[in-house]
Amino acid sequence: MRIVPLGGVGEIGRNCTVIEFGDTAIALDCGVTFPDADMLGVDLVIPDFSYLRQIRHKLRAFVLTHGHEDHIGALPYALREFTAPIYGTKLTLALVQLKLEEAGLASAAQLKEVSARDRIRLGPIECEWFHVCHSIPDATGIAMHTPVGTLVHTGDFKLDHTPVDGIPPDFQTLGRLGGDGVLLLMADSTYADRAGYTPSERVIADTLDKIFADAPGRIILATFASLIARIQQALDVAATYDRRVALVGRSMERTVNVALELGYLHLPRRDMLIEKERLSDVAPERLTILSTGSQGEPQSALVRMANRDHPLIDILPDDTIVVSATAIPGNEFRVNQTIDRLFRQGASVVYERLMPIHVSGHASQEELKFILTTLRPKFFMPVHGEFRHLVQHKRLAEMVGVDGDHVAVVENGAVVEVAPSEFRVAGHVESGYVFVDGLGVGDVGEAVLRDRRHLSEDGVVVVVVTVDRHTGKPLADPDIITRGFVHTPASKELLASARAQVIAALAEGLHPEPAPNYLQNKIRNTLGRHLFQEIRRRPVILPVVTEV
Repeated sequence: MRIVPLGGVGEIGRNCTVIEFGDTAIALDCGVTFPDADMLGVDLVIPDFSYLRQIRHKLRAFVLTHGHEDHIGALPYALREFTAPIYGTKLTLALVQLKLEEAGLASAAQLKEVSARDRIRLGPIECEWFHVCHSIPDATGIAMHTPVGTLVHTGDFKLDHTPVDGIPPDFQTLGRLGGDGVLLLMADSTYADRAGYTPSERVIADTLDKIFADAPGRIILATFASLIARIQQALDVAATYDRRVALVGRSMERTVNVALELGYLHLPRRDMLIEKERLSDVAPERLTILSTGSQGEPQSALVRMANRDHPLIDILPDDTIVVSATAIPGNEFRVNQTIDRLFRQGASVVYERLMPIHVSGHASQEELKFILTTLRPKFFMPVHGEFRHLVQHKRLAEMVGVDGDHVAVVENGAVVEVAPSEFRVAGHVESGYVFVDGLGVGDVGEAVLRDRRHLSEDGVVVVVVTVDRHTGKPLADPDIITRGFVHTPASKELLASARAQVIAALAEGLHPEPAPNYLQNKIRNTLGRHLFQEIRRRPVILPVVTEV
């Protein structure tokens, strides 16, 4: 059996792992991650499908653990290239359907619904789904039974004994799998460096009750649209305090409506939801708004409110705004900036450092130890985490008796081969970032990002020169245009000296029939040295030479 992680190992998000046995390959999840601050202009980051292209003749299916973006978000890009059925639970497939409809791919997709404890045979691999608790309903782990042994992938999980939906983890199936024997365990490592247990989602209820009891006006609660349990608790508390509820933000509206339609959300009062266009019809002290924007996303509803740019909602001094989420690594600045701007408008803002308003959906150390001791795998491969999380998860495994030589801490692209008596890294495949920028997929690479970073740091200087095509002699003084470099009215002397340097460089290089690009390179090198000597900056210099 061969395991090839294309994303989600050594990083948070972009989860996608290929499982191979003989002539069968299965893609386990297919997610996105969001760009770092230095990935300028990039909208999303998806896995590199180069290896999948090499084995496309083997690909039997995409199998999904749950419906979060970091597990399903790249499917629209994958399905443009690969034809294979998609297996997942009801809510997971409903969210996939929404994404495929947006991409115009819904009619071509083969969506195959499964439930916890279902078994589906895909060639020599039999997939068995089992229920786990996470921050979205219908989350599962998957056991893959193969001729050489059983692989168990936990998906994202925590051991919540009192979940809001009343469905605890499937301890019975976990115990059976451990008793039957697990060859390889792949387990969520996101919280492997957190001691103890992750609190139950139910602990949020008391905090919400206090906030609702004390709020003098509107309550605007921003959270992940997929955090159905949190939304259910907000609906329940809103009903207790006789508040109507409006949904604001495209993903919030779509996800909540799907969850209501499928029965994963329940309205305590049939008439409590109102259209966002009718906000002014409800007294502020009787209104709750569920909003997107808990991660500071630039076009999200909460950020537009913070920027005084929302078409329907202006922040009022009596508003209580609840940011019910933890900032994903890389989003901290945007989240803090949004909170600051809301405070500046006079609102009261509640966030995680002030009150316990968020709990994670990922297992902490004691829960991870429980999974290891219950499943008792022969081999172990920590996944779903940055490298430090993977290393810490290995240490936890060793603490509960797993042989350290039987643990593989790998990164994306590793080709891991496992057999009853063998567990090794046999090679590597391409697994780099593929950037989505607007409608472009993969056409922005590291070289383009370096140029964008350079432009953002030091700006650009465009030098326009007209020369005689036979002699190379300038026919007029060069024009110099700058953007993001220096403020032109305050830099006349600098630009005058730069123009003089260009004229001198052209005079030095004057000769008949100059070689192609000779003048451009001469201008770029001369002006680059001069500007660095004068102001210690290295802008992008773009010479434009017109021959007449």
